[in-house]
Amino acid sequence: MVTLFQALILILNVIWFVMIAHIIMSWLINFQVLNLRQPLVAQIWFGLNNLLEPIYGRIRRFLPNTGGLDLAPLVAFIALIILRQALYNNAGFFYGNSF
Repeated sequence: MVTLFQALILILNVIWFVMIAHIIMSWLINFQVLNLRQPLVAQIWFGLNNLLEPIYGRIRRFLPNTGGLDLAPLVAFIALIILRQALYNNAGFFYGNSF
């Protein structure tokens, strides 16, 4: 059970890192620090979008239309933090009685 707990935490940490990279990169693109006409920047940006769009798309279905403001990354990020904290709070379930 300990291995399951560690695998879940690892997966959530990787998703957290990818989301942070996507959020920071979106800010840099919007403030024109990064340019999507550069091939490397475009590849990274579209790769991150392809990874996270299944998560964001499901959340966008439930959120109201806010015009140009996309709240899906914020909701997903908060949900990820809550999920990680719930796993840490219930870690005793994974570590207890492992004989």
